[in-house]
Amino acid sequence: MRATVDFPTPISHLMRLRPDEAVMYMAPDVVAAQARRFIDGFDGLVTFAVKANPRPEVLEALVRAGVRAFDVASVAEMHMVRAACPAAVLHYNNPVRSLEEVALAAQMGVVSASVDDAHELEKLRPLLAASGGLTEVSVRLKLPVKGAVYDFGSKFGVGPDDAVALLRRVADMGFTPAMTFHPGTQCEEGAAWGAYIRACADVARRAGVTLARLNVGGGFPAQRVGDAPDLGALFALIRAEVDGAFGANPPALVCEPGRALVAEAFSLAARIKAFRADGSVFLNDGIYGGLAEWRDMPGMDRVQVIGPDGALRGGAMQGRVAYGPTCDSLDRLPDPLPLPRDAAEGDWVLFHGMGAYSLALATRFNGYGPEVPVVVAGLAT
Repeated sequence: MRATVDFPTPISHLMRLRPDEAVMYMAPDVVAAQARRFIDGFDGLVTFAVKANPRPEVLEALVRAGVRAFDVASVAEMHMVRAACPAAVLHYNNPVRSLEEVALAAQMGVVSASVDDAHELEKLRPLLAASGGLTEVSVRLKLPVKGAVYDFGSKFGVGPDDAVALLRRVADMGFTPAMTFHPGTQCEEGAAWGAYIRACADVARRAGVTLARLNVGGGFPAQRVGDAPDLGALFALIRAEVDGAFGANPPALVCEPGRALVAEAFSLAARIKAFRADGSVFLNDGIYGGLAEWRDMPGMDRVQVIGPDGALRGGAMQGRVAYGPTCDSLDRLPDPLPLPRDAAEGDWVLFHGMGAYSLALATRFNGYGPEVPVVVAGLAT
């Protein structure tokens, strides 16, 4: 089912309804366009990391664009995907699972899973039985590689030496052997992918195992400050590194982008509630709502301010301390928020590139925070 377009643009909605609560806007065609960019540009299977934005409108837009495989971290996400695409391929890449979760995953038809621990590998036997021996298991590698805003190695992954033994065990148990890694969120350094790809090739050689597939993870960046990242260059680098590391018989590739697929398709409108004498500003959304990820990521400069007549404020930009609307004093953006000097109480602040981890993390603490997105034809102002 295609999401019904409610308004042409966010400004048309703001001017007609003049909402006093934070509003998230979604453009399904932008989701589809970004999905096609990955499908056409990445030389392998494109899966969507559902955790980035599990909204049904997003999953439906991705399916319409041709995405048929999804990286799921829980049974709940499996059900979300099945509702949008009953025949979807499920990759269960959360490396730690209960026995009950594994049993349900087997019932849901999971075809691929990742591991970083021998005990967790033993738990996956029901998947092997349910698939008749066709389940792929990827050993998740971790390296001390920099280049991302933050890496995932402190929680998941196994070092190269232990990966050798684990990969051998995967093959010995009858699983289809594969490897995976995650270079870290918002990774703009191609060198991180290169280092991981070469290390995976070395692990496979040392283990004496031929990899059926290599999952190069997520981590693909979205535009936050400055120019948009060159995803095409990253796709080309990954292909070249795989060919160089594996030679004439490289494994098939898979990626699992989340942020880079959905960030551009959403914009958040928060209203200015008040200015204080010290220059700080209070918004009707903050870190308990759609701006939750700003606690952990550097802020963005992709901000516009809309006046009561629908026109963009055009004054010189000034960084301001910005507070959210809740009664918690921790509800403050960690970095100054750039706003035009002529911004006024009652204006709307439009944050672009807000599709990743915004609605997924938003709460309704103190009754604030965006809920169901308003579907628009486009996000341009």
